[in-house]
Amino acid sequence: MRRVPIPERPDWRLHAARAGFTFHTFDGAPYWDESAYYAFSLAEIEDAIEAPSAALHDLCLAFVDRAVRDAAILRSLRIPEHAWDAIRASWARCDPSLYGRFDFSYGGDGPAKLLEYNADTPTALYESAVFQWLWLEDGLARGRLPAGADQFNTLHEALVARLAAVAPPEGVAFAGFPDAPEDRGTLAYLQDCALQAGRPAPFLPVEAIGLAEDGRFVDAAGIPIGCLFKLYPWEWMFADPFGRAVGAAATRFLEPPWKAVLSNKGLLAHLWAMAPGHPNLLPAFFEEDPAKAALGRSFVRKPLYGREGANVLIVRDGAVAARDEGPYGGEGYVRQALAALPDFDGRRALVGSWMVGDRPAGLCLRESDGLITTDRARFVPHLIAP
Repeated sequence: MRRVPIPERPDWRLHAARAGFTFHTFDGAPYWDESAYYAFSLAEIEDAIEAPSAALHDLCLAFVDRAVRDAAILRSLRIPEHAWDAIRASWARCDPSLYGRFDFSYGGDGPAKLLEYNADTPTALYESAVFQWLWLEDGLARGRLPAGADQFNTLHEALVARLAAVAPPEGVAFAGFPDAPEDRGTLAYLQDCALQAGRPAPFLPVEAIGLAEDGRFVDAAGIPIGCLFKLYPWEWMFADPFGRAVGAAATRFLEPPWKAVLSNKGLLAHLWAMAPGHPNLLPAFFEEDPAKAALGRSFVRKPLYGREGANVLIVRDGAVAARDEGPYGGEGYVRQALAALPDFDGRRALVGSWMVGDRPAGLCLRESDGLITTDRARFVPHLIAP
């Protein structure tokens, strides 16, 4: 794994506009950054990222099967009790999952270490699946990239095929916040994938979703919603008054309710308990567990429901090395062994490994100047060196 500086294309914004990539800049700061790329060997992709992702996915599914049978596990994740039956029923029905993303600390000099699993509502999808592939094709055509370079990226084809397999013929409604550019871009891309899969794919603002008297979720016109994809986390939905209606409703969800078990940082402590010493896991414990003392004076504390690095605390040798503020933490924390992100001249890269259904399907890298990867991290493309 190498970081390779390269001049950015002078016309890349024009390419972004043509491709519908409208959220490449946030508040005047770059989000898409093609002033460099990360180069991997094929062995690094296949052996160090793809194979561990598949193995960890299997371990996660085994954990869900255990969790739905054990109230103590669900309680430890701070999932409200009124949601348990909906989670159990969705697992018993084998409700399908669409996608997720493992985030790893990996620099090419040892096993990839799982930092967290974004199992519900992960973004950075369009830029991973489409725009970095267009970057690769254009770079090869212009002779800017090594001849014969490839990319670990079957995301688009996998998403279309998965939606064709799991979405009902009547289609999927895609819900989110219309004024959030990244969310709206992600949903627009997934809508396009669904249309390519032959499924109707209307957009619904979250606030337009209602609950009928008979317990069915409906759109603004009162029409029942048969299948709903939502960029609205399960923990938020279960905390809403209408979240209690999920279990009895006829609506099916992508992602299904059982994904709430995996989109929780408490997963990290349970995976370590299930597979202590696993080469791709870091020791992790709930904050109230005395066993956390085994981590010593260097660790990362994460809120169970945290997102985008919010409320993360990094302690190194007993001193605070980094801290990010945010709205999370009231639900509790886990402590995880410290696995610093690889440092490339002050730039720290987080490796994201995408799963579609049950298969690894692509890679993304987000780069930050600090120790914590936040929503201000830059997206940097990658390639597989010939």
